[in-house]
Amino acid sequence: MKLWDKGTSTDKKIDQFTVGNDRQLDLLLAKYDVMASMAHARMLGKVGLIGQDESEALVKELRVIGGSIEKGTFTIEEDFEDMHSKIEYLLTKKLGDTGKKIHTARSRNDQVLVAMQLYLKDELQELKSGVKTLFDLLLNLAEKHKKVLLPGYTHLQVAMPSSFGLWFSSYAEALVDDLAFLNAAFKIVDQNPLGSAAGYGSSFPIDRSFTTKELGFGTMKYNVVAAQMGRGKVEKATAFGMGSLAGTLSKLAMDICLYMSQNFGFISFPDELTTGSSIMPHKKNPDVFELIRAKCNKLQGVPNQLTLLTNNLPSGYHRDLQLAKEIIVPALQEMKACLEMMVFSLKDIRVSDGILNDPRYDYLFSVDTLNELVMQGMPFRDAYKKMGQEIVKGTYQPKKLVKHTHEGSIGNLCLNELRLKMEKEI
Repeated sequence: MKLWDKGTSTDKKIDQFTVGNDRQLDLLLAKYDVMASMAHARMLGKVGLIGQDESEALVKELRVIGGSIEKGTFTIEEDFEDMHSKIEYLLTKKLGDTGKKIHTARSRNDQVLVAMQLYLKDELQELKSGVKTLFDLLLNLAEKHKKVLLPGYTHLQVAMPSSFGLWFSSYAEALVDDLAFLNAAFKIVDQNPLGSAAGYGSSFPIDRSFTTKELGFGTMKYNVVAAQMGRGKVEKATAFGMGSLAGTLSKLAMDICLYMSQNFGFISFPDELTTGSSIMPHKKNPDVFELIRAKCNKLQGVPNQLTLLTNNLPSGYHRDLQLAKEIIVPALQEMKACLEMMVFSLKDIRVSDGILNDPRYDYLFSVDTLNELVMQGMPFRDAYKKMGQEIVKGTYQPKKLVKHTHEGSIGNLCLNELRLKMEKEI
């Protein structure tokens, strides 16, 4: 069954190519098409385009279909092009002519738009919840290990003292920025496109304000052409939000892989969270974090994929836009999996104490020693030269008392301030 069927058939090869993997992806989106169809049916009854009894019958049967989707028994067979055609078929089979009226005053184009935007709203909320869970974990780890010192690096060279508290909380605050991107995406997605039809509106006297309220959108995408142009744009906005988050997780995963290596030995994990080698019995590999790094690096390419798909399309609908679905839907599932695995594994991290007792890290304290001379009255440039000469001559003696007190430093992590920052953003 095809919603655009006029009584003539297309070649099976054409069907296979144009449908692609829509049926599989639509199984994730079907519940949102049902939600939108229920709002649409209520609106049709409200404005008198169908009888109130017909509206109620459609809503009742759509609830039944929605129940089958929730149970996992809803299927889209090869006889159907997509979720829209299968749902309309079920309505017609049950309700006869009343079922055929569900498509009044709408197009498959705005069905896809509204279902996708409802789906993206839910997915963005799930991502935000996952970000908050990871944020809380990182702050708890920062509090727990705030006094354990860690080498800080620039250019991968020993630089200045850091701490596990500083390291964990740095990624926590980075997540606040990522949440700002996700919130921006949510604001773009949270606009009702239903009623734009094929992109130019309808001569039917529909009530778009009603469906906006029914579906819980924050506002309406008023201009019908602008609503249609949202296809691809809402996916891209979501992808940019994901890309920011993926960048943070990728960097954190890289740090973990580096710090786990025997050359560093700063952290470790229980055996059940690592993997081994087929020939080297001593290996404890950070496969989970390597895969998070790789998957998140791939996810940072998703905005570019969507840009290349949409950037030279004029206004109006084009079949190219169908491919946005097969880019964004799997990407969202991958992003959620990476977040979940990061939380699952990171909660069992073990940190090493006494790392800076190793003489290789003595130079970490050169800046603090220099600063102490300045505080005693020596001009900074003179103190810098003095320290440099002592290092060259091998007479430098590190003073390992770390006294960093300003906001955001080792001794003043501002964890409560970070919590407030996150609460404001969430």
